[in-house]
Amino acid sequence: MAEQEIFTQLSTYDHEQIVFCNDNATGLKAIIAIHNTVLGPGLGGTRVWNYNNEAEAINDVMRLSRGMTYKAAISGLNLGGAKAVIIGDASKIKTEALMRKFGRFVENLHGKYITAEDVNTTTKDMEYVNMETKHVVGLPESMGGGGDPSPVTAYGVYMGMKASAKHVFGTDSLAGKKVAVQGVGKVGGHLLEFLHKEGAELFISDINQEMLNHYAGAVGATIVKGEDIYGLDVDVFAPCALGAILNDEHIAKLKCSIIAGAANNQLADETIHGPALMNKGITYAPDFLINAGGLINVYQEHIGYNRETAYRKAEHIYDVTLEILKISATEKIYTQKAAMNLAEKRISDMSRVKSTY
Repeated sequence: MAEQEIFTQLSTYDHEQIVFCNDNATGLKAIIAIHNTVLGPGLGGTRVWNYNNEAEAINDVMRLSRGMTYKAAISGLNLGGAKAVIIGDASKIKTEALMRKFGRFVENLHGKYITAEDVNTTTKDMEYVNMETKHVVGLPESMGGGGDPSPVTAYGVYMGMKASAKHVFGTDSLAGKKVAVQGVGKVGGHLLEFLHKEGAELFISDINQEMLNHYAGAVGATIVKGEDIYGLDVDVFAPCALGAILNDEHIAKLKCSIIAGAANNQLADETIHGPALMNKGITYAPDFLINAGGLINVYQEHIGYNRETAYRKAEHIYDVTLEILKISATEKIYTQKAAMNLAEKRISDMSRVKSTY
């Protein structure tokens, strides 16, 4: 990617800073994207991914960091948005030395960026990072951290789903409702447990057959093959795996009334597919709003961890979701836009107090 193209992307997404990290000794090749720090330091996880090329990595980290800005803003947190990616095959490149070297780069940003675990990183990796910098969250409970944030993330998604049901069906009860969950990893698995306890009828898909078999037995879910999940006649579709799955092809297949899931960046193109869902009569709970439980959890760790407080703040996602759906209906704008407007208003209001972190 040419230098001019990078600055064009910076302008397009309105990022403050992109940091390229290289260390030949450990093999580290990382990118830290800091999107906006008006509300506070940029917080976002570090993922390890074997990207096809550097341009793909830059685009991913910029989209993800921008999403963190909106997620923090709409959740009422005093945080900005940032994200980091380490380029490579996690099974081959991750070592203590590499993660600690990455920690040194984080330390050199003097608190403007706070890192955490993400795809293909673990609490153990964060322990290594913590050896070099204090600007890290997602540490194990034994070190005073919040441990695995996925239960709180799932709880927030569950709250957003219930609020959407209240808006669409007039009741937030999910008992007897048909819910299709795409992706039964950590977050999807915990979400299934919440839904099962309430008596929802569950359908699941995943590339991991072992996990599918486990949840089919544990919560009585019906296993669905791959792409078939999109065409199911269900009340709620919950994408909890890959992003950009709400595209022209898949939206045409959908028969659900509500989309409420944990995956990031679900809309392939928010300006096209947000309105497309609205025109089809499908209520979309914005992903960056209802999957914010994980961020809420690590923010509590940043200011002094208390799990009960984290769950209580994640429960507030219910009220914000209702507010967003009401704004969408009143102003006749798609829900993603309504949520972004609310997040941007908070950032704009606070920019009068301070500029950046």
